[in-house]
Amino acid sequence: MSKATLERGLNAFREQVDAPVAAFFSSCVSCGICAEACLFYTETGDPKYTPIRKLEPLRRVWEQEYTLVGKLKKVVGLAAPVTDELLQEWQELLYDSCTLCGRCSMVCPVGNDIAYMVRRAREGMVASGNSPKDVQAAAERAVRIGSPMGIKYKALAAQVKHIEADSGLTIPIDVEGADYMPLLSSMEVINFPEYIESLARIFTHAGLSWTLCSEAFEATNTGIQIGSSDIARELVQRIVDGAEKLKVKYVIAPECGHAYTSIRWEGPDLIGKPFPFKVLHILELLDELRASGRIKTENPSHERMTFHDPCSIGRKGGVIDAPRRLMQMVNSNFVEMQDHGKWNWCCGGGGGVSANTEAEALRLKVFKRKKNQIEETGADKLVTACANCRLVIEEGLEEYRVELPIEGLTELVARHLVEDK
Repeated sequence: MSKATLERGLNAFREQVDAPVAAFFSSCVSCGICAEACLFYTETGDPKYTPIRKLEPLRRVWEQEYTLVGKLKKVVGLAAPVTDELLQEWQELLYDSCTLCGRCSMVCPVGNDIAYMVRRAREGMVASGNSPKDVQAAAERAVRIGSPMGIKYKALAAQVKHIEADSGLTIPIDVEGADYMPLLSSMEVINFPEYIESLARIFTHAGLSWTLCSEAFEATNTGIQIGSSDIARELVQRIVDGAEKLKVKYVIAPECGHAYTSIRWEGPDLIGKPFPFKVLHILELLDELRASGRIKTENPSHERMTFHDPCSIGRKGGVIDAPRRLMQMVNSNFVEMQDHGKWNWCCGGGGGVSANTEAEALRLKVFKRKKNQIEETGADKLVTACANCRLVIEEGLEEYRVELPIEGLTELVARHLVEDK
């Protein structure tokens, strides 16, 4: 790395030391409690995966640039500098072994938001050229093509055509003045097109006015994952432009955790103004339709089912009660995991980890925590509400030779709709 690139990275780290970061570092008591909340530590036993330790480069910049003691240490040569070698070493800790799940933040006795600081630290890693190549490539595809997986509208149009032909449903596209504009993730277009069909069934059943947008259908925000506010802002603006062009009232986030975070919670701050529409997660919308009687279900399943709470949707987004009310509509034998809701364990693939091949071996190793949590329920089926979680859990269960069907909650609701309400 050139000296200029390293300096750009250090400047980026300096810019990330806002009031919350400074307050968090000042109040950290080095108790290590956050370690027991992180599956990368609990499943490896390696102290290097302690969440607060992952922030060492950012902590050094804070101490040496913004504290009196740190400045004095730097002057007399007692402070270890942030070097390119340090950042290269810490790439694994900030990207391979952190999903931004936020569980560590929940247990901090002094209220430090460690996940927030990791997000800030990744900004410096991107600027210094120390983000994973796979995640870099996904972010570049998202900006250039419109999808981190390289999916163009042509692929979506082909899926829509097949779904319409097989189901007899109509999937509107680019309808100006529609009330609802659901977003999709690339994984739903390619891996789980049944989600798109489920949307069509539910919206038709409820009599909603809706449309997909050909210019802004992708919800996944790789800017949030890699740690680049510039990329995150551009991807959010693309959705805002599409929604404004079609004059919709609601934008519906799909079954994807970081997509929900980016458009619902970080989006307005990223673009610097309120949205002219309301954002809901698909489960929030389904729960509203349930409460108003717009959707009705029948023949609930008696299979023993459990629900995996995606971190960004449940713990960080607050969508916890809605999926359980929806489960009551479609299943009579629901069982909770021992740790569920805001305390649920991460699948291990969020925050860009699943897109990072360098992290694969570690991800599969720490998936044991999720496997054990699922198996303890004795469930015959796992239900979730995130396409990324679904893929990661499927891969993890296959690795441990566990056979368990997985289904998205939106699809489950669609399958149980009353045919003639």
